[in-house]
Amino acid sequence: MNQFKEKLRLIYLPFLLIATSFILLYTFLNWAIIIKGNFGSLKQMVINLWLPFALPWIPVLIWLRPRINLLRLKKENAAFGFQFIAVLAIAAPTIISQEYLEKATGKLTALKSIDQYNDSTATKYYSLQNRYIDKAHVSVYPVSNVSGKSNGTLTFSIFVAMPLYEKVADTANKKCECWLVKKYSESINNHISDEQKDAKYHAFAEETQVTFDSTDFTKFVYLERLGNTEEHDGFNAAIAKNTFLTSEKPVVFVAYNEPFENRNGETFPWIFKAFGIGAMIFLVFVAIPHFDDDKLNRFLKGVEEKEESTSLKDTLEMFIPRHGYYATPILIDLNVLVFFIMVFAGLGIISFKATDLLHWGANFRPFVADGQWWRLLTSTFLHGGLMHIVANMIGLVFVGLFLEPAIGTRRFAIFYIVTGIFASIASIWWHAATVSVGASGAIFGMYGVFLALLLKKVFPAALNKAFLTSTLIFVGFNLAMGFAGGIDNAAHIGGLVSGFVIGLIIAPTIKSEIEQKSQEEEPEDIEAEMYS
Repeated sequence: MNQFKEKLRLIYLPFLLIATSFILLYTFLNWAIIIKGNFGSLKQMVINLWLPFALPWIPVLIWLRPRINLLRLKKENAAFGFQFIAVLAIAAPTIISQEYLEKATGKLTALKSIDQYNDSTATKYYSLQNRYIDKAHVSVYPVSNVSGKSNGTLTFSIFVAMPLYEKVADTANKKCECWLVKKYSESINNHISDEQKDAKYHAFAEETQVTFDSTDFTKFVYLERLGNTEEHDGFNAAIAKNTFLTSEKPVVFVAYNEPFENRNGETFPWIFKAFGIGAMIFLVFVAIPHFDDDKLNRFLKGVEEKEESTSLKDTLEMFIPRHGYYATPILIDLNVLVFFIMVFAGLGIISFKATDLLHWGANFRPFVADGQWWRLLTSTFLHGGLMHIVANMIGLVFVGLFLEPAIGTRRFAIFYIVTGIFASIASIWWHAATVSVGASGAIFGMYGVFLALLLKKVFPAALNKAFLTSTLIFVGFNLAMGFAGGIDNAAHIGGLVSGFVIGLIIAPTIKSEIEQKSQEEEPEDIEAEMYS
């Protein structure tokens, strides 16, 4: 019982304080800065989902992690599991709170007609007394995307935007700023044949047309003005394709048939339900293990546990330049920085659109052939989305940790850029009109250098076999995944081959440098310095 009370005091109560403080503070800032202040251009998904999940890691790692480490856990990674549960317990009610806040604070403005929109103060919701939907001049934007494990799901989406007027006579006007929108979607298995995909898409399109024709879109209770979302971008793309009407600053609305008072449904009670469920799960996990008495005594005496921060410190050091490991963290930081700039510019987080990537410097043969040669380099610092950059940075960390100390920072940086450019050239040589981005071509180039040095037996025999095997597995697996589709294998092969050639050329020099260094120092010290 004493141990349980101590756990409540040292771990659980601080968790409750962190959780309630974060939920209240984040919700207040969202209301004050984004909703009330109308500041910033972040996507709603970033504000309402990704930031509430990402930001709780900061207080959990700083304040709660040292207390969790006081527990006697059997597995080394068990502490991370406790931290993850704590983050989820904080994130879930925070996410629900933002959804409730956004709807609850939205004001309903009553308009006689949509023509009064520009003369009224902008609000989130509107009711219309007179309305006419021009279904004869709709704008349509079909799009498809893949998702899920191994890109196993293919989703068809059709974005439909309909001109919104007061009366039929207004359709004579060739300009329309207000649109009523509707999205139709269907998901299928992405691993079926192209013929089957075409058949399913045509069936979906025909069914959508029948549904659209039979729907009376004038029967709605209220409208919601769509915010900065991925769907908004799709509807804007549809409106831009309209050749009959012009729209300088289109405003899009989603229609609802339910009473306005019911817009929040059961969202508010679920804030407390989610918090209660998460807090209870965390309490159960904390109650099971015993304290490590030595750690607990040192903690109570105020003695710092330096070894507890080792894993976090080692992780952070991958991003910090230091002697012998300078180019790799800078390259990682640059890639991550560009990614976050694109996220905070409101372009997305899970994935970016091809048009946005082109605007930021993606590789594309027609543009490169037109004189935009800089795209061969800039495209290597762009990524298509979250999982793309995570996978590439993991590969860069692995090869950089071993290769950069061996060949030197200057060589590593130069070879990275050179092989990245060769990878981009291979991509546009093979693909006539494909938008290509990513650091994987340059990373494959460094693996090519590494592979050549391994085959030339530049490294000590004890390490050569292990590195050679793991490198061949990494390269082979990623190339095989590329042949499965959705990955630019031309860039991978271009980077790999150019890096391998460079590695063969420099192998004698690197081997000579290692041998010369081994004569000046003890072999054990050399090996520890280069490969620890």
